[in-house]
Amino acid sequence: MDSAEFLTKVRASDHYRDQIAAIREIPARSARFRDPRTALRPAIRDALAASGVGELYTHQAAAIDAIESGRDVVVVTGTASGKTLCYNVPVLNRLLDDPDARALYIFPTKALAQDQVGGLRRLLDADPRLSHINVSTYDGDTPASRRKAARTGASIILTNPDMLHNAILPQHGRWSQEGFFNNLRYVVIDELHTYRGIFGSHVAGVIRRLRRVCQPECGPLFIGCSATIANPGELAGRLIGREVSVIDDDGSPRGRKLFVLWNPPFVGDDQLERRSANVEAQHLMCDLVTEGCQTITFAKSRVAAELIYKYVHESLSKRRRGLAKQIRPYRGGYLPNERREIEQQLFSGELLGVCSTNALELGIDVGSLDAALIVGFPGTICSTIQQAGRAGRTRDDSLCVLIAYNDPIDQYLMRHASYFFGQSPEHAAVDPDNERIFADQIRCAAAELPVSPDDEAYFGPEVVDRCRKLAKAQTQDEFWYCFESGDTYRYQLRSGALPHHSVDLRMVGHETFSIVDATPGNEATVIGQIDSISAPELVYPHAIYLHEGVNYFVRELDYDGKVARVERTDVDYYTQVMLSSGARILSTDRQEPINGGTRFFGKLDVSWQSVAFKKIKYYSLENIGQETLDLPPLNIPTTGLWAVPPQEVMNQLSRAEHKPVEGLVGVRNLLLVTLPMLAMCDRRDVSGLVDSSNLGTPAMFVYDRYVGGLGYSEKGFDFFGDLLTFCRELVEECPCDQGCPSCVGLANLRPPLHHDPDLGQGYAIPNKDATRLLLQLWLDS
Repeated sequence: MDSAEFLTKVRASDHYRDQIAAIREIPARSARFRDPRTALRPAIRDALAASGVGELYTHQAAAIDAIESGRDVVVVTGTASGKTLCYNVPVLNRLLDDPDARALYIFPTKALAQDQVGGLRRLLDADPRLSHINVSTYDGDTPASRRKAARTGASIILTNPDMLHNAILPQHGRWSQEGFFNNLRYVVIDELHTYRGIFGSHVAGVIRRLRRVCQPECGPLFIGCSATIANPGELAGRLIGREVSVIDDDGSPRGRKLFVLWNPPFVGDDQLERRSANVEAQHLMCDLVTEGCQTITFAKSRVAAELIYKYVHESLSKRRRGLAKQIRPYRGGYLPNERREIEQQLFSGELLGVCSTNALELGIDVGSLDAALIVGFPGTICSTIQQAGRAGRTRDDSLCVLIAYNDPIDQYLMRHASYFFGQSPEHAAVDPDNERIFADQIRCAAAELPVSPDDEAYFGPEVVDRCRKLAKAQTQDEFWYCFESGDTYRYQLRSGALPHHSVDLRMVGHETFSIVDATPGNEATVIGQIDSISAPELVYPHAIYLHEGVNYFVRELDYDGKVARVERTDVDYYTQVMLSSGARILSTDRQEPINGGTRFFGKLDVSWQSVAFKKIKYYSLENIGQETLDLPPLNIPTTGLWAVPPQEVMNQLSRAEHKPVEGLVGVRNLLLVTLPMLAMCDRRDVSGLVDSSNLGTPAMFVYDRYVGGLGYSEKGFDFFGDLLTFCRELVEECPCDQGCPSCVGLANLRPPLHHDPDLGQGYAIPNKDATRLLLQLWLDS
């Protein structure tokens, strides 16, 4: 496509009202090729040529050579740069030389593994000399009848961390006896940037357990692939427990890309409300697909993805009905066969457009796209780069448009384009040594094999002492067995159950609800699935559930049967849930003064509940009604810290004509940025609020977003003075005038999971001066 020509047409269109806030050109880049020093088998060269790969890019050759030399590597290059060949080529080359060798590919989701196995099979089918190499997925959807065949007959198995943790490692003896672990030569960890925070820290423990059960004298090499983050080598090294080589000199070509910041125009003279960002996306997407540009539109929620699809489909149906059939939505909750069908249609070019959540942000191969529309800032620069990278996967021109909501953060970025384009990707943090995570992982390890001093190479020099402490503190449900040597431990649950099943890597509920179309006169049919946390926010009674643009009225949410029964309906509105959330102090375990104020640590009950919903008219966003709900609350018993500044500090804020609560909100936001740096966790692992109901006076709360807590907030309690100093430095050194996302503005708070951002409820940027003065007065008290 010619991006500049398209923007010229947009400026001349009837719906253009100076929405373009900024344009940044990302210049084209030529390909750089070289042959690897490693000798590749003729079958592989011929298969690559038959697949359209005549030469290898420089980063692919560098990765192949590094792997051949026996180094662990992480490849960090752009979207569609051919990272998959960085591991497929050396793995297949080894398999041709050593047919007994085995490789394990780990992907963060089942969907991504299914997509990658298809691509791998196409490469193997490209040359008959590779046809004997068997590959198989091994996940929760793999029938029991096929699992043994995969273990014994597949040279490459594709799985996910949950399956490795829950089903493969507990049966490691069988996997070794049948030859897979004894001959495991390569472990590939794709989309490595997704393994961060609590999830990544658990996966680091799983990887150490995997290394431990493999033959140590010929253990596997590790190959990671990552999107652009600030510290890929550090993250990869922390995940696998040893140093890695970083391959980041991207040799792939890139066409010119225009990156546009698009701000919807005001509606009304008061300049308070802006035109719907979803409708703006509709206009742009319709224009793009009408021009024949294959387009992906990213939405921040399932509801928004469905709304944009509905608007685009209805608009195209009026213009060119044939085009309307070439657009589909894509999101979590669709049945697996639906998702595979959409992916294949997009890859083949049968579809011209897709309206997606971030479910398509990961590396599922959907072919070469011309344009990406990002509706609302995704929350991180890393995600923005990933989504923008879905367009421009060839040498041709491409377009990316970030469409702002009428949200404080989005609007800040529209006003400060240089800030947005100058931001670096975020750091990713994991901490496998976290006490709670270590305890969970070492229990699983000790149930797999006895833990001894030999395991210091995997779990650190204090592993035996830590097991000894856990044994002394064991509950009546546990049994730690100490061998006569006194330094070797085995673990089991007295019930005989595996400890693995009580360790959740991802912090999400395993239970799912089926969404059943029970329209009278039709046979009841399952049309989707939803997790137990999302169900009260999306399929509550009397909600309008959108599925591929069709309205369904939720007749019943059956908690016992785990079923949401819906019926087709014809209405001119959708629904939006209203949540009530809060934190209740269960116990105060520690309390200490801090510069005239007080800090606390203890147990909290964090809860949220769907209490009502609004009926919102399509397109106009008019609120046409509201109903109350009577649904049980969801809660997380966890640990947290809370703090109250000196009363005199709050009084001085008032005398300075600041709102004291705004200063507290600003400090709370800064704590949610600084605590992860201290506690070695991800920003998503902690959250917080400002509340006065517990103590009768406003207090800042910061808590772990994990059942029982993981010690992050307690570390914040221990170093609270240092954190406040860090917060003051951060806010004082930020060059902005009134507050921005880099200082007081971007809180890691939990919005409704399925909220339409068009309806507002973005978190305002608190007053920077109030925040700065509060910190200054408190620290100087």
